[in-house]
Amino acid sequence: MKLHGLHGQVVDGLGRALAAGEPGAGEVLRLEDVQERFGVSRTVAREAVRVLEAKRLVASRPRVGVTVRPMSAWNLYDRQVIRWRLASPGREAQSRELAELRAAVEPAAAALPAAAALPAAAALAAAHAPPEARRQLVAHAHALTAAARDGDGEGFVAADTASHRVLLAASGNGMFAQLAEATEELLRSRRDLLLMPERLDGPAARRHLDVAEAVAAGRGEDAARAAGSIVAAARAEVEHILRSGACPLVT
Repeated sequence: MKLHGLHGQVVDGLGRALAAGEPGAGEVLRLEDVQERFGVSRTVAREAVRVLEAKRLVASRPRVGVTVRPMSAWNLYDRQVIRWRLASPGREAQSRELAELRAAVEPAAAALPAAAALPAAAALAAAHAPPEARRQLVAHAHALTAAARDGDGEGFVAADTASHRVLLAASGNGMFAQLAEATEELLRSRRDLLLMPERLDGPAARRHLDVAEAVAAGRGEDAARAAGSIVAAARAEVEHILRSGACPLVT
């Protein structure tokens, strides 16, 4: 998510600092310090802090001022918060949490229930997706395959995010659908923060096509299996890059 103008720069700078633990939970965030650090007016500093308060990173307390909240209280689904955490020294924890979230949600969002007796709510994308969504999934998978073949990183990420957005929406579960923003931010941040392999992965494109074709055909168990393999492979890639030290810390 791109931020514009002085106000956006201050919000982004403060968010990155808080994600890095500067200042840490329980410490006071003084408007005077924000003004001095960013060279802005008190009005701009106050508005930036209000944005952080809306994201639950800080809280205003009578006679105390603005204090930094523990990360567990933050809106961890917020796209900017995800990006700040991925740009921080704690990026490995954020990457792991997002991978675990995807592992829990996406295979389920593709799955047909193992038995007809299961509640209808459990029969997700493979059972509920309308024809247009099934066509879109296949089209996005083919676009992703073409981007991998052509070495088109921008096209690869665009097709990847579109595919996940359609899959989660097609689950028929509104709460799953709203997780699409967190997933999209992860995928874009992997590119922006150099957490993707240098060479685009043909097998990854094949796994997306496996999911799309299985959902299109109503084969829920196959779709869930393929979706699970996507999540596992992506998590392994990120962990390998982080542990190898191939990814510089973005500040």
